[in-house]
Amino acid sequence: MTSGGAGVTSGARSFLTGPWIAIAVLGFVNGLVNITSIVLEATSDGDAVSLTVPLITEGSSYILWLLLAPLIGYAIHKLPPRQDNIPQFILGHLAITLPISLLHIGGMVLIRLACFSLLGERYGFFDQGILLPLVYEWRKDVVSYAVLAGTYWVYPLILARRAKPVGERIEIREGNKALFLPPGDILEVEAAGNYVQFRTKDRVHLVRGTLATWEARLSEHGFVRVHRSRLVNKAHIAAFKPRASGDLDITLDDGRVIMGSRRYREGLTTSP
Repeated sequence: MTSGGAGVTSGARSFLTGPWIAIAVLGFVNGLVNITSIVLEATSDGDAVSLTVPLITEGSSYILWLLLAPLIGYAIHKLPPRQDNIPQFILGHLAITLPISLLHIGGMVLIRLACFSLLGERYGFFDQGILLPLVYEWRKDVVSYAVLAGTYWVYPLILARRAKPVGERIEIREGNKALFLPPGDILEVEAAGNYVQFRTKDRVHLVRGTLATWEARLSEHGFVRVHRSRLVNKAHIAAFKPRASGDLDITLDDGRVIMGSRRYREGLTTSP
């Protein structure tokens, strides 16, 4: 932020809300430190001290990052880091920093122009040309983007860790209700938009979160990814049959047949 700065949630809290609040608080503290540092440095140099300029410059950047943070959260939700997509992850998010940086710079400059105009002063962001200021700000914005994206990625992982097993049970939150499922009762976990479906032999539980978060949480209980949008409990796999395409037909012990991707066949080569 002016240095700037997925998951299970409780009740109405979405995977975007919690990180956004953390970003708002940390960004405010960061901006306050920057402003006081500018004033203290000016005082030590014997210059006239004014809070107006640092308040406008730091505040405008802070406001823009707060507005852009949900977009970054959505981007990390759609393209999270996985072992099989590191190059795509790096290149994809690096590309996203370009429009994000342009929005940040454009909005920030408009706010500053308006504020300094009201004060009867001139603000010359592009006095040295257009390209140099844009490249200079983009370098800093890449770091801010990484901090915000990291916040949105780590936050649901922390929540998932808090959902500790009670004995041999997994805590999930369906709406405002906490449920405790024995890992052995869960047949598969499937992505459904901003939710994941926990399927047992009796019913399906819909939980807000991301498949990547629950993959990390459930791997120790014998769950493997068999598709981009699906985890399966290996203990409930009765058989699997390769297709001509290399994909798999996986038969579960409740009789259902689901599709597995050839991309994830390696996870099925060992015994449950």
